[in-house]
Amino acid sequence: MAQIARSSGVVDVVVVGSGAGGGTAAHVLTAKGINVVLLEAGPNLVPAQEFKDHKMPSDYAHRGAEDGGALYFGKGKPFGFMSTTSGGWELEGEPYTVGEGSQFSWFRSRIVGGRTNHYGRMSFRFSDYDFKPYSKDGLGFDWPISYEDIAPYYDRAEEFIGVAGSVEGIRSAPDGKFHTPPPAKVHELLIRKSCDKLGIPCIPNRRAVITKNLNGRAACHYCGQCGRGCQTASAYSSSQVQVFPALKTGKLTLITDAMVREVTTDGSGKATGVIYIDRNTRTEKAIKARVVILAASACESARILLNSKTHEFPNGVANSSGLVGRYLMDTVGFGLSGYVPALEGMPHYDTDGYGGAHLYMPWWMWDKHDKLDFPRGYHIEIGGGYGQPGVGSYHGAARRYGYGAGMKQKIREGYGASVGFAGRGEMIPNLHSYCEIDPNVVDQWGIPVLRFHFKWTDYEWKQARHMEKTFAEIIEGMGGRVTGLSAAQRESQGISVPGTIIHEVGTACMGKDAKTSVLNGYTQSHDVKNLYVMDGGSFASNPDKNPTLTINALAWRGCDYLAEEMRKGNV
Repeated sequence: MAQIARSSGVVDVVVVGSGAGGGTAAHVLTAKGINVVLLEAGPNLVPAQEFKDHKMPSDYAHRGAEDGGALYFGKGKPFGFMSTTSGGWELEGEPYTVGEGSQFSWFRSRIVGGRTNHYGRMSFRFSDYDFKPYSKDGLGFDWPISYEDIAPYYDRAEEFIGVAGSVEGIRSAPDGKFHTPPPAKVHELLIRKSCDKLGIPCIPNRRAVITKNLNGRAACHYCGQCGRGCQTASAYSSSQVQVFPALKTGKLTLITDAMVREVTTDGSGKATGVIYIDRNTRTEKAIKARVVILAASACESARILLNSKTHEFPNGVANSSGLVGRYLMDTVGFGLSGYVPALEGMPHYDTDGYGGAHLYMPWWMWDKHDKLDFPRGYHIEIGGGYGQPGVGSYHGAARRYGYGAGMKQKIREGYGASVGFAGRGEMIPNLHSYCEIDPNVVDQWGIPVLRFHFKWTDYEWKQARHMEKTFAEIIEGMGGRVTGLSAAQRESQGISVPGTIIHEVGTACMGKDAKTSVLNGYTQSHDVKNLYVMDGGSFASNPDKNPTLTINALAWRGCDYLAEEMRKGNV
């Protein structure tokens, strides 16, 4: 083994990963005067270079066609060249494998801020029953904490990062500390009318986008397409809102291009730091710390723990339960599109809005499961309006209508008349879905990679069929017609390819018993008291709500607890 360059001295806390969990940890701990070293596997973020929010395809020689519009599995940048994504499902030199009979696509972001630079910013609190699902229907696991435990931290997270929404009093969608939401768009008003007929609530969306000035950040003023990045930081990202401000305290040291391989221990049950590979020099380096926080994403943190094998921890650090990597969950996804003649020929207007849809539909049947053939539920996200036509948008029209005036007329008539619905539902944890170390494959840094196993069960398939039926009813209630499945659903016969919703959680589940869980309710390892996992890996279940806000809240709560434990000298 090459000589390991070791840091001089011992830092208070080393945090691995700079996304929602790592960014929150850096913000909360440095504000308490604690010295933090933050490791990020990718480069630093320079918004003016990375974000293309005020660019047009014509500004580039390839006119935006560089990637051919690749989404999940094609070449080029995920979600298109103009998007702000840094990473993807396939990274050169960083493979992962998938077990026979399984399908899984693992999205990894490699830049300061991680996925928070480009995620949809849907910010939904888990409900009271989401924390006690086993008690409700006998499936999965209860969390060791309740809604009342985390509610004060939802408050803090929402007030700090800024979330727009409305107070509705819906049990499945707990109310929060909201900025005023923007008004609905025309197609959304028609969708809401159709939902009213079906008894489905359709309410202002809850997004981590500010609509009033906050902590030096300007309110969203609809200046660009938010999927390309937000140079004013009106849309939350941990890079702009937490990491960069924490650097100004003098308490945070940021180390980029640091590929963490393992957690080090002292043989007496304590973590002593981490070893990482400097991606630029390809040298191994070590950092010593009083406390280690893993926030590298659910699967990456599991990989680090499983690769941290010692005499004391032969199955990986913090893995006496054998459950690190187990109960991997992703969100159940299904998409359906429709065409609504009532929207034809309308005056065009800017429908970009504050980052996407201004309305959404929370789950409406949480108390009526005797009428369903599947457990739990889903929420509905919507699309539509006058988006910028993508490269190749006219090829299909040419095939259908020919060329010339007839084609142009049909395109103008249909522009803005399409709507889309995306279901985001709960997956029940199962023994067949997990990640483990592949014994035969390493990445370009020599670090053993993950092998994935995954299975949707009848619970998830039946839920997706309910989505399909519901979306068709909404479209038909608008006087429209169903035009078909989304491209992703056509690939997978009517349910999302595991991993492609990018909501993977649950590989280091929290619980009350060290024999049946990896972490306690503060995201602290049962086995190693100075080791925490503050990303989605801690989740004991995966409700239909997007996970980021709960990662923020759990990390904030865990850091408050950690700071007090450090003050008492317990770690």
